[in-house]
Amino acid sequence: MNKTFASLFLAALCLPALAQMTPAGLWRSIDDNTGEAKAEISIKDNGKGGLNGVVERSLLKTSSEPNCSLCTDDRKDKPKVGMEIIRGAVKAASEDIWEGGTIIDPENGKVYKLRLTPIEGGKKLQVRGYIGPFYRNQVWQRVQ
Repeated sequence: MNKTFASLFLAALCLPALAQMTPAGLWRSIDDNTGEAKAEISIKDNGKGGLNGVVERSLLKTSSEPNCSLCTDDRKDKPKVGMEIIRGAVKAASEDIWEGGTIIDPENGKVYKLRLTPIEGGKKLQVRGYIGPFYRNQVWQRVQ
């Protein structure tokens, strides 16, 4: 095997690992209280230099309110499944962090500023929602 082929082969093996250091993909959110999976959220490029995320499906065993009755913006009374919960997160210039967007909690209708940080080689995503100095972190798991 020549050195050029070997280098290309090794580079090709590394590409999937590098590509995973982004919030883009399918994620499973975890309930803070029970530790159980709540929903699957698909995060994609919005075509404007940012990322948006949509609830693809609910994983809750118990039936909760299917619509966001507590939302106060354009998502008011819209179904939670199919709802765009992440809007406009953009990559920071020097780090693997996406911020500047917002995230809504469809359970309480509150909109928070957002920071997304891939961790553990992109297998998990730290999701931080905050208002002023107050914040809450969740860790989502990538769906393979």
